Amino acid sequence: MSAMFDLSTPRRVHVVGVGGPGMSAIAQVLTQMGNVVSGSDVRESGVIERLRALGVAVTIGHDPRVVHGCDVVTASSAIPQGNSELHEATTRGITTLTRAQMLAAICAAKETIAVAGTHGKTTTSSMLMTVMAGAGLSPSFIIGGDVRELGVGAAWNSGKHLIVEADESDGTHEQLPISATILTNIDLDHLDHFQSFERLLESFSRYLSSVPGTKVVCVNDEHIAVMVKLLQSTVGLTTYGIDVDADVVGSNLEFAHGGSRFTVSMNGGVLGEVSLRLRGRHNVLNALGVIAMSMRLGISFAHIQESLAGFGGVVRRFDLRGTDGGVTFVDDYAHLPNEIAAVLGSCRDSTDSWKRIVAVFQPNRFNRMSVMSEAYAGCFLDADVVVVTDIYSSGTAPIAGVTGKLVVDAVIAAHPSTHIEWKQSRIELIEYLATELRAGDLCISMGCGDIQSLPDEVMIRRSQMRGAQ
Repeated sequence: MSAMFDLSTPRRVHVVGVGGPGMSAIAQVLTQMGNVVSGSDVRESGVIERLRALGVAVTIGHDPRVVHGCDVVTASSAIPQGNSELHEATTRGITTLTRAQMLAAICAAKETIAVAGTHGKTTTSSMLMTVMAGAGLSPSFIIGGDVRELGVGAAWNSGKHLIVEADESDGTHEQLPISATILTNIDLDHLDHFQSFERLLESFSRYLSSVPGTKVVCVNDEHIAVMVKLLQSTVGLTTYGIDVDADVVGSNLEFAHGGSRFTVSMNGGVLGEVSLRLRGRHNVLNALGVIAMSMRLGISFAHIQESLAGFGGVVRRFDLRGTDGGVTFVDDYAHLPNEIAAVLGSCRDSTDSWKRIVAVFQPNRFNRMSVMSEAYAGCFLDADVVVVTDIYSSGTAPIAGVTGKLVVDAVIAAHPSTHIEWKQSRIELIEYLATELRAGDLCISMGCGDIQSLPDEVMIRRSQMRGAQ
């Protein structure tokens, strides 16, 4: 690891691409730490307005002069190296840091607890922050989504701990100076960075071995279970899972009224029951990881129960967006096959009465879909109707022949009887849903691109169609 940038005294920091979720969180925390922060982006947004209210001087458009007088300039990996502000900083000898390097500098200022893994990082981080805050530990946090009760995903608070998501997509997880971790699961993704699943596994193995303190890991995940057996040192290791041999175990799962309830045991003894306002087995696993870490921090189980019972979730995680003509609209961030399967599998608990589940999926990243489209073949089995639209690029370059149709073809090849529709354009997608949806339907839009605005667009179109009748 290269020498850490020192944030022990206030600095003048400029953030390129400050409107993005990752960089806006960093800008907010840097400001609350006492640094003088400026930023730039290409368009106005609610996030930009929120940063300005905190005192961040944001300019729209890129201007080399904004870095003059700065101690350091940081940018996300989405910003090209030829960016004029980065070039000006380099020319003037100003330190430039990647997002991972800046996050590492922030992590060095506190005892950092990182949540790592392919799925569940944001929800697990948010749950842990809620429990620790409820116990009076006042943790700081940098999370990949807004916590519903707070309306923000980052804050620099008075406690000694910092909770962060350790993102593996660009190897950030291996660059952070952390004292403890929760490792949720390991799944196929980010082959553009790792080239193979084996290299991804090796990266997580190195990560886990390097953590000096508490390591809370989910042994329902077969890859993590193997890693645990190979760890040279089990100091600080706590395992968790559902109906499995582990230190912290969840059992007797019940799902009703859009929530869940389960029994928690630790080291063979029953601690009690936990209730969540969240659906699905995947969220029970997230909660078990938080329970295990919280117990290691000395938080009482009674306190954990109370905090988890009040946790309202994270924006874009089974997010109820409205109802129209008896149709319920929900939006979710799920964009990988196992995430989609988990979310759709949670849509019908013992008290749900949807007549149909209509799943709308926006694939993400051309490079991801070029190597992973076939992996989506079996993830829509719990939907009655599947609608796929075209790929949201997320800054990746188009690849000849790579479209959302690859997902449709994979599903049809594996499950020919699936009712699946291919609606390439947004207009075509909205028109189809506006006319196809009927009372009793649950329409759940999924993806990590601009699909999140689809529920509003469809409800507006349905209103227009009624007005024209």
